[in-house]
Amino acid sequence: MSEEQTFEQMLDASFKTIHTGEVVEGSVIDVKPEEAILNINYKSDGVLTRQEYSNDNNLDLTTKLHIGDKMEVKVIKVNDSEGQVVLSYKRLALERGNKRIEDAYNNHEVLKAVVTQVLSGGICVVVEGVRVFIPASLVSDTYEKDLNKYLGQEIEFVITEYNPKRRRYIGDRKQLLIGRKEEMQKELFDRLTVGDVVEGTVKNITDFGAFVDLGGADGLLHISEMSWGRVENPRKVFKVGQKLRVLVKEINGKKIALSLKFPDENPWIDADQKYAVGKVVTGRVARMADFGAFVELEPGIDALLHVSQISREHIEKPSDVLKVGDEVTAKIVDFNPESQKISLSIKALKADEERAKREAEESAETKTAYTSGDDEAVTVDIDAMIRNQKDKDE
Repeated sequence: MSEEQTFEQMLDASFKTIHTGEVVEGSVIDVKPEEAILNINYKSDGVLTRQEYSNDNNLDLTTKLHIGDKMEVKVIKVNDSEGQVVLSYKRLALERGNKRIEDAYNNHEVLKAVVTQVLSGGICVVVEGVRVFIPASLVSDTYEKDLNKYLGQEIEFVITEYNPKRRRYIGDRKQLLIGRKEEMQKELFDRLTVGDVVEGTVKNITDFGAFVDLGGADGLLHISEMSWGRVENPRKVFKVGQKLRVLVKEINGKKIALSLKFPDENPWIDADQKYAVGKVVTGRVARMADFGAFVELEPGIDALLHVSQISREHIEKPSDVLKVGDEVTAKIVDFNPESQKISLSIKALKADEERAKREAEESAETKTAYTSGDDEAVTVDIDAMIRNQKDKDE
């Protein structure tokens, strides 16, 4: 009978042998908030505690595991005080996460992960159980005042520091953004030429203009190129994020000058007919100078009303009788298409009006007289009679 195996020996032989540190597959046969029991095809079941599943000490395992679930775990003790096998999911995940981070670091692989935490000095992401820290200076290629916008957002990054002994894993998103922007910039400059009309997005607004993102490079839309008319404050005209269709005016190295003054919309194209000398026009006082007032006839066309042409009376400066926003009606006395200058005169308009009034009064003094002798009508020029009478008196 010595050669015959006992029932216990036969039972033990039916189970596989396991060792501390080994990775085994188990099936959940019972789960409670603080621990789960796994069948690992061994003579003893395995115990997976909450602490060996996650770093979250408040985690309820029943929300993560269910009877029948299969999972891989690591054996950390073959026989505890109760004869059970102690298992760990957390340590296995950490080892695999470390290997994943190590491979990504060595191969310069671009990783994707969701931002799980925002700190004062940066953000954190988790890659297969391993926490990776991305310093604030490496989150973006521009200054980010508030990093909270990244919370819950999936981002791409590379591992720039891998130190498992100190559990130090540093990520970098900035270099990816810079690299992609350089590629986009090269592509943009390869196809962009002066005179092109492109679409961009307003990125920043200053007192002197707006910077427009063209997709790879920014172009400057100077305040003088924002309209054929006059723009006093760019912030009152544009908003950050606004889409614009702009004209490429100049390319100088990496600098791009933009314009919204499209040639076919130039108000001076037919200005020689609309504002010919002798015409009477009405406009709004746009700005003042000591020597005169500039009157906007339409967006992009201003005319000068010189101080000497405002009134017959002497005026020291235009602001004595006019203010910005006043509507004035005047006569065009000069038009220079080459220099795009128009001169106005209220004084000339008043003179024309007075001359017309005198002529109308003189015309009214001429009337028709009739003779009564032969019923023949005789037209008498009263003005001629008055002049003849004056000649006789002299």
